[in-house]
Amino acid sequence: MTSRLHILTGASRGLGAAMAEQLLGIDTTLLCISRHVNVELAAKAEAAPAQLEQWSRDLGDPLPLARQVEAWLHGFDAAQFDEAVLINNAGVITHIGPVDAGSDEELSAALRVGLEAAMLLTRAFLRATGEWRARRQGGCKVLNISSGLGRRAMAGSAVYCAAKAGMDHFSRAVALDEAHRGHAARVVSLAPGVIDTDMQKQLRSADPGGFPEQDMFVTLRASGQLTRPRDAAARVLAYLQRDDFGTDVVADVRQ
Repeated sequence: MTSRLHILTGASRGLGAAMAEQLLGIDTTLLCISRHVNVELAAKAEAAPAQLEQWSRDLGDPLPLARQVEAWLHGFDAAQFDEAVLINNAGVITHIGPVDAGSDEELSAALRVGLEAAMLLTRAFLRATGEWRARRQGGCKVLNISSGLGRRAMAGSAVYCAAKAGMDHFSRAVALDEAHRGHAARVVSLAPGVIDTDMQKQLRSADPGGFPEQDMFVTLRASGQLTRPRDAAARVLAYLQRDDFGTDVVADVRQ
């Protein structure tokens, strides 16, 4: 019988893929939700062996997904897990430049993936685990992967900044809700640092005319200041296991 359950969005590449690989274990049930299945992760889970499910879903259509996750969680014995964790990691960057330069469709999809999906999945997770043993023992956690750009505005990235700022404030409010419950889930919105991912490539290749800070991201790469995904994943997952997880609802892994 497994003792830990983790749900992870955006697990097919970058930080999400690195976290998924490090979460594989014989005592863990891991559900990964991404647009694409991670073939390498599936092979590693089979070799481990580890209990892995991968759902190929579009987080830009989050309502049916949240309902499916809640139904999936209701299929487990409430006493089965010592720890249950939801990690909302998925996010996208739209057209980099002024907000009126991108399309309506891009803006809507980015907010659905980066904020609405996290909110709906958090609600589904909290409802489904309300009577779980893990909840009674303080082992239910929601980890929202945020960004420094949710706390510092940057030209050319208004939609991404808004989604991450919304995630931070949503986390604050949910944590206040939980504080009034007898068996509270712990909630953190965590900035993971500057990571060498495809998102960084997008920022470095953006048009400086609409993205004044493009040169800063070029410099970060050239000066070796980007963290490798596997190292960033290890730091995030270590933060997840801290005894004081949830004390600072809006946090930075570098602090």
